[in-house]
Amino acid sequence: MAESLSEQIARAFIAACEDELAAPKPGNVHIFAPGHGMEAQDFVASAKAAAPRLSAPGARVGARILDAVEATWARVGCNTNLGIVLLCAPLAHAAMQEGDAPLADRLAATLGALDSADADLAFRAILRASPAGLGAAPQHDVTEPARISLREAMALAADRDLVARQYVNGFAEIFVVGREAIRRSRARGHDRAMTTLHLFMTYARQFPDTHIQRKFGEKVAKETLTRFQEAASLLDAVDDRDSMFRIALELDRSLKKSGYNPGACADLTVAALFVDYLLAILPNVHKNG
Repeated sequence: MAESLSEQIARAFIAACEDELAAPKPGNVHIFAPGHGMEAQDFVASAKAAAPRLSAPGARVGARILDAVEATWARVGCNTNLGIVLLCAPLAHAAMQEGDAPLADRLAATLGALDSADADLAFRAILRASPAGLGAAPQHDVTEPARISLREAMALAADRDLVARQYVNGFAEIFVVGREAIRRSRARGHDRAMTTLHLFMTYARQFPDTHIQRKFGEKVAKETLTRFQEAASLLDAVDDRDSMFRIALELDRSLKKSGYNPGACADLTVAALFVDYLLAILPNVHKNG
């Protein structure tokens, strides 16, 4: 029996999460090393719990977010994937819409249709996950009932959060930066894990990680950005897997020793990998590339 589109999207989400864990992304949890009190298996379990909620037929975006976060907590009892869910829920929703419009256009329509009900559900998910450095906002705080749309709420945080910024710019870091990074890596003959590492480092060398910035401040975020830029330059000069992984793991140990977790860049990485899988399974793929 053929898989439904919902099942294919769920499988694509799990595959994207597993791909992200299979590369030694410096500072993050992966199969080569645990970190920050978590192990790779926690994230695999989270992905499998969240996937059917993200791709549930007929659900609104806010419900996909809240249900995926609740399912994650029921499975692992901690926040492993809030940023991933916030990014992948609208992508899954867009992919499930009828028609042959490109995925980016479907996403634009999805983001434009978000309302205060979606925001209210997403606020509940954020409170449930209780991410590090959440703090309080002077207006439209997540502890209060939503009075604006989810996209408008994300716009208020866009200058300090890479995940929120995607709701404002149409996921430009995913569809432009991420897609190009994947294309370049594959053109160099990299395998899947090397491509994931290259994708992550593309983000980490370009943006001060906003998860680090929330927890440790702007100075540390900028200092970490410099370290990523230096490591990325070393990676640019090699093409063999062993050398790439050695460079990445050396930085990984150093970052984890300081407790620095570039989680926002990891979230973008999963979303870009998810889009790559979605483009391969949607009808009229040639219109989605």
